[in-house]
Amino acid sequence: MKRLYEEVLLDHLINNRQMAFLSGPRQVGKTTTVKAVGVDRDYSYLNWDVPEDNRLIAKGVEGVAEAGGLLELRQDKPLLIFDEIHKYGRWKLFLKGFFDTHGERCHTIVTGSGRLDVYKQGGDSLMGRYFLYRMHPLSVAELAATSLRDHEIGLPCKVDADQIDGLFKFGGFPEPFLAGDTRFYNRWRRLRTEQLLMEDLRDLTRVQEVSQIRILAELIQYLAGQTVNYSNLAKQVTASVDTIRRWISTLESLHYCFTIQPWHTNVPRALRKQPKVFLWDWSLIQDKGARHENFIASHLLKAVHWWTDFGLGTYALHFLRDKDKREVDFLVTRNAKPWFLVEVKSSGSRAISKNLSYFQEKTGAKHAFQLAFDLDFVEQDCFSVQTPVRVPATTFLSQLV
Repeated sequence: MKRLYEEVLLDHLINNRQMAFLSGPRQVGKTTTVKAVGVDRDYSYLNWDVPEDNRLIAKGVEGVAEAGGLLELRQDKPLLIFDEIHKYGRWKLFLKGFFDTHGERCHTIVTGSGRLDVYKQGGDSLMGRYFLYRMHPLSVAELAATSLRDHEIGLPCKVDADQIDGLFKFGGFPEPFLAGDTRFYNRWRRLRTEQLLMEDLRDLTRVQEVSQIRILAELIQYLAGQTVNYSNLAKQVTASVDTIRRWISTLESLHYCFTIQPWHTNVPRALRKQPKVFLWDWSLIQDKGARHENFIASHLLKAVHWWTDFGLGTYALHFLRDKDKREVDFLVTRNAKPWFLVEVKSSGSRAISKNLSYFQEKTGAKHAFQLAFDLDFVEQDCFSVQTPVRVPATTFLSQLV
């Protein structure tokens, strides 16, 4: 199926000279997407996991340029795709040299299932040589439309209820979602988990305590939507608090989980330290209420990443909690200012939380939504309302990304 990210990569190739970095979880559809982008153009695809491509890349920039046809006069710029090149120990140095030498003569897309995050690691900086696009699993809005828009919020669009049920049950990774089969899903999930926590963990990190990290990963499945208590996890896994912090960061880098930080500006007695943790694959969560919250968290994270990567501003996802036990599940900020609040409920019969009004007043957020999963879709713009309002989850999600 066509992904939204095809459109953003095509837009990038038309409007930018920089390399496009497409980062995302294993099996989210990166390779299929970049090959689809190359269908109507001259492109070369090099995968670090393929021995022949591995040897070619290791030879250096000029060998790749020769193989990609960059040493001859061309009417149109060819496209070079480097897949999983971040597994190469000198990948940043290679890409820097390649771009500086041949970047004006071709388009370049780089993909990876580990984070292509050049800021947090040592070595040569690629600053100014690339734009990063973070690819997420399928979402409600992407099922409705894959066209680009130059603003954050779209109009509500109804999505077939069976598709949404399948998305909630099987997760947003394309293969199990499209298969829609429980037996296939169970086998796919088991294989992906093994690859992620065995192969990728060893390939991309220097971690030796694989068995302990697997235990930590299983514990996180039961903690989804909760604040992280590092001391408790340290006792359960038999490791130090600092080690648990480092291992969670490792699992984040592999796109197994993600954390969001509490917002405290202008909030009296706000919590400041402990983050909440969620899974990239919400289908792993057994508790229905926790899966609902993770489902929304994943959609919001995809939205803030997309809006930021597409250049609409700087967006972030937080939660709110104070020492008086008042809490709102999510706060989205735009350019470091609170924009809208989201509280997640399974039932539409629940009264609107008083915490929405309280935190809307304290933060100055423009909108405050209480989402309900059992309410039918309403073709009405949620963002036209500025007071706390109860809305169908499907309506709200269809307006995101």
